[in-house]
Amino acid sequence: MTIELLKGVNLYLIGMMGVGKTTVGRLLAQHLGYGFVDLDTVIEKAAGDKPITQLFAEQGEAVFRQLESKVLSQVCAFTKLVIATGGGIVVQRENWSYLHHGLIVWLDVPVEILCARLAEDTTRPLLQNVDPKAKLQSLFEERQRLYAQADLQITVSQEETPEQTAKRIIEQIPSVLKPGVCAGESKEKINNC
Repeated sequence: MTIELLKGVNLYLIGMMGVGKTTVGRLLAQHLGYGFVDLDTVIEKAAGDKPITQLFAEQGEAVFRQLESKVLSQVCAFTKLVIATGGGIVVQRENWSYLHHGLIVWLDVPVEILCARLAEDTTRPLLQNVDPKAKLQSLFEERQRLYAQADLQITVSQEETPEQTAKRIIEQIPSVLKPGVCAGESKEKINNC
């Protein structure tokens, strides 16, 4: 039922770093028979196989965000994809025009859980040389109203497995899509059918 309702529309997973967009995205893609794209991996390849941390260090966040927008604009031309985006994808206004080509799913995880998940992760450029909990809280406060513009909000608990999260997303997709909705229609249009 969910697959028929989607009609090939892409799913864009948004949310803070560490929420599980890549892990859950892969599972979603398997369940839906979709392809999977990790936007950060594509960005690294587009930058000549430079890791995101190196891009940030050498060129800064502004250059990274430009490349992120360019890659997103290219990826959204395809269909039947689950796309795991970077945590900051929502801060660039132009990215919303690309995200609205599909169904936007916000994976919402409390900052305390994110701190525990990211405690040993040295690959996050925005957490370098700062108090990780304070930085995560600050980023969340800056981005929360943007994340809240998603079509679907999935609040993930500590105990929930990625598989359970993926299944919950699939179960909730029909609540925001109705038969006859075309790809790229906004949440407002979907809800006003």
